[in-house]
Amino acid sequence: MPELIDKNRGTLTAFAAAAVILALVPAMASGYIISFLLLMFANVALATAWSFFSGATRYISLATAAFFGIGIYTLAITHVHIPIGFALLAAAAIGFLVAVVVGLSTLRLRGVYFVVFTFGLTELVHQVINTWEIKINKTATRYIFSDVSNVTIYYTLLAVALIAVIGSWYVSQSRLGYALRSIGEDETVARHTGINTTHVKVLCFALSASVMALVGAALALRYPYIDASIAFNNSWSFQVLIAALLGGASRFWGPMVGAIPLVLLSEFLAGTFPHHFSIALGLCFIVIVYFIPGGIAPLIERYWYSLRARWRERAFAS
Repeated sequence: MPELIDKNRGTLTAFAAAAVILALVPAMASGYIISFLLLMFANVALATAWSFFSGATRYISLATAAFFGIGIYTLAITHVHIPIGFALLAAAAIGFLVAVVVGLSTLRLRGVYFVVFTFGLTELVHQVINTWEIKINKTATRYIFSDVSNVTIYYTLLAVALIAVIGSWYVSQSRLGYALRSIGEDETVARHTGINTTHVKVLCFALSASVMALVGAALALRYPYIDASIAFNNSWSFQVLIAALLGGASRFWGPMVGAIPLVLLSEFLAGTFPHHFSIALGLCFIVIVYFIPGGIAPLIERYWYSLRARWRERAFAS
């Protein structure tokens, strides 16, 4: 661990400085800026959590909205019985446990079969909860009685985003990270080299899902009420996927880089084309796949190394 910190001291220092600056924003910013930034933190955390598992293993998951919605409903159900902090932890725990069950039964699938299943999982959970609410509870709506301020939600989501990004970086440098990448390269070879691929996949899938559920629970505190359509909106699955691909899922910081411009673009599109938002997102996806398939992060990295090489040449020349 100390060697890892020394090796990446510059990166960690930059993250610490950014965290301090972002922590000071609520003291100076307007309510709109705080709302916008907390939405950005939510997208950074979701995209990073998605890339943590799917980016490394190449198991493309469209189940983000399922775990996001599970977090929302866990918060909505539990917050009237326990403190908000425990309700948030309960959302993360339920998301983890559901993902363990789902992972054990489905992570044998690969390719398009896994994609289709995870997409269907959101709709399945959506319909089950919607039916339960209408048939058993006799209502399709749950109200959220909370006086939590936007500033508190801001700090909560900032902490979740930092944990997701730093945790993803740490795991990427560990044996677990190497195991994940080995699975992505060739799962059969990884299995033959002694990696317990089932345990690795299920654990990382569940950790990713717990972050998604926690983000959903935190954002639910902004809503006066929720229903199944709000909680299990598939737009979250596609938006997170696009953010991760735009930034570059091959780098731990790529999803963060991709989430920032995508949230800015989404805000513009939602205001300008409110009835064609999904079409606009689809066009963004096509542009990314065709023109920047590797994402922005490798381009930034290449430019940075080129710039450093020029600086060194000038330094030696002088």
